[in-house]
Order: sequence, then C-alpha cells, then structure tokens
Amino acid sequence: MAPKTLKIRSWNVNGIRACERKGFSGWLKESKAWFVGVQEFRALKSDLPESLDPIKGWHFDVHAAERKGYSGVAYYSKDKPDKVDITLGVDDFDKEGRLQICHFGKLTIANVYFPNGSGKNRDKSRVPFKLEFYQTLFALLEHHRQKGQRVVCLGDFNTAPYEIDLARPKQNRKTSGFLLEECEEVERWLEHGWVDSFREFEKGEGFYSWWSQRKGVREKNVGWRIDLMLLCPEARKFLKKAFIFSDTMGSDHCPIGIDLDSKILD
Repeated sequence: MAPKTLKIRSWNVNGIRACERKGFSGWLKESKAWFVGVQEFRALKSDLPESLDPIKGWHFDVHAAERKGYSGVAYYSKDKPDKVDITLGVDDFDKEGRLQICHFGKLTIANVYFPNGSGKNRDKSRVPFKLEFYQTLFALLEHHRQKGQRVVCLGDFNTAPYEIDLARPKQNRKTSGFLLEECEEVERWLEHGWVDSFREFEKGEGFYSWWSQRKGVREKNVGWRIDLMLLCPEARKFLKKAFIFSDTMGSDHCPIGIDLDSKILD
C-alpha cells in the first residue's frame, strides 16, 4: 500500500559507482523516497558493488546504453511498477539508454536522460538529435496522457528553460543547454499545459542543480537548473511540494524532488 505522500526524487549521479563511493546508498535510504529516477548511471547490473545490488526494500532496474560506461538510466521504487517501457521506437535513441517509463496505476513516471547538444568537439552537432528526442518523447507522453494517465517527466533535461535558470545567461546564449531553439522546445511543453513543478513554488533566482566541476564554481553557486520535473496538467492538482537539494554532494548535479498526493495513483 502506497503512503499518503509519494516522495519522488531524481538525480543525475554522473556514474553510479563514483557516486556510491560518496554515499549514494546512504542518501537513498535517508531520502525516504517512494520512487527515485537516476540518470547517467553508466553501469550494468553486473558492474555494481554489493552495496548497490540489490538494495533491500527497493524494486530496481537499469536501462543501459549499448556503449559501455555511457549514459544509462535506472529507477528505485518501493512499489513494483505495473509495467516499464524503455523504447521510443527509434533505434538511435533507444541504444543510448536514456528512458524508462514506469506505470503505477494512473500515474506514469518517465525517467529521462535527455541528450546534450554539444557533440564531441562542443560543436553543437547533436542539437538536431536532441530536439528530435524531445519531440519524439513529448508525442509519446501526450499519448499516455490522452489515454487517461497522469504523467510526470523527470530527469536531466540538459536545458535551462529561462534566463533565471542559470547564473550567467548572457555569456551562455550560444552554448548548448541554453540555445534559443532548446529553450523553445521546453517552452513548447509548458505552452501545452505542462507544469515546471519547482517554479510552481519558487519564482526567485539562484536555484541550480548542476555546476561545472572547475574549482570554486559550486561554492560560488555559478550553476544551471537543468534537472526538472514536468507534470502534465492532469497531474498538477496532486502536487504538494517541490525541491532542489543543493547541499547534497556526490555528483556535479544535485538531487531534485516533488511530493505528490497518493490519490494520483487511483
């Protein structure tokens, strides 16, 4: 039986084995979460240390990329999903291990690691791939929504939606993650009624979820808010709180979260 409040958390761990050495499993236990989506998992089940496989009390699965040590997503949940989908129906997307869609009653949670548009040489060559990924996923989630599902899309979106969502917007207008066409794609979701959960509660600046690993950057809070939880309109009324856990270390990203009324399942 699900608790009255569903604590849903998301974290790009930048490699689960490295994050575990910095306390991931301890954080997971202390989070008291009902569902945790993890991005940039970068490991197979067979790669995991004993402290991570299995973790008592959690249902767990990984969608790994074909390329070893790259990308990958995983989920930990207190209740077993009714079903988990891992495909967008496009091989170039699916082989990168970027998606898990977990179904729990009327609640659908998409755990997603969106592509970076930078390319190998920071040449923005992957921007078209990134935008197509966004559009293909949006169409799929809208399909679930039209079937009566209440959809939450969480993860590393690799895009800061607005100027308020990064410390230095003017200097980064031509950087992937804040290109106009990338921001417009996130905005398109919002124009279709999807809700940026954190901005439902906090309109101010200075709230970020990713910082460069260069020395002193995180201490100075020169960051980007690129980890998001978007809710379809039908899920909005069940939203109770939203969080950015900026003090949690272990990755170049920090965890984010929402609390939902468990009636969303029924």
